[in-house]
Amino acid sequence: MIGMVLAAGAGSRLGETTAALPKTLLDVDGDRAILDVALANFSHVGLERAAIVTGFAAERIEERVPALQERHGLELELVYNPKALEWNNVYSLWCARELFAQGVLLANGDTVHPPSVEERLLAARGPQVVLAVDQAKALAVEEMKVHVADDGRLERINKGIDPATAHGEYIGVALIEPSGAQELAAALEATWRRDPSLYYEDGFQELADRGGHVGIAPIGEVEWVEVDNHDDLTRAREVACRY
Repeated sequence: MIGMVLAAGAGSRLGETTAALPKTLLDVDGDRAILDVALANFSHVGLERAAIVTGFAAERIEERVPALQERHGLELELVYNPKALEWNNVYSLWCARELFAQGVLLANGDTVHPPSVEERLLAARGPQVVLAVDQAKALAVEEMKVHVADDGRLERINKGIDPATAHGEYIGVALIEPSGAQELAAALEATWRRDPSLYYEDGFQELADRGGHVGIAPIGEVEWVEVDNHDDLTRAREVACRY
């Protein structure tokens, strides 16, 4: 199994802070960037290799690869998304589809979270895809919410789900089993071909709609942050220093 970080987006909501720097390279704990947190989590659970999907300002990540490999003891591979500034992240994940067959621990490049999340995912192996879900957080409109059937299978994942009926929030960390590689790649392709502005979560929905097995792994009460704006970045810096 390998790790994978989606880090192709421009992070435009952070303005000048990310004008020439991928969001994943923003420092959150001394000289540790968001990307360092993700790679350290992969190393913590015993992975030896990881891929980073790049796009916007890809050269800034590429120039750090030697130092990142030395710091985290991981062999790193870069996958370039040539449409990162035109299309949404469903295409970013599809660009890395050839790696799915190895099994993947996937993390969004703007999510700061502890390694216990990866541990929960590995403990929940079995479905073709397993989503890390926060069931403790109070939900509102903007969260990527999930609805789960009685048998534990994902029924729906989108921001439009009624918070009162949702079963939690997908936090941007997932596990892809080799057994789901081809079906997920096909679902992602169908999704971006339908509408390239969609999210890769819409690809997970497509997989579930096609009969694929998408499960969830509750993460418990842990501190994590998705960095979309400056308030999130401040919160991420408060959280990251604790793990």
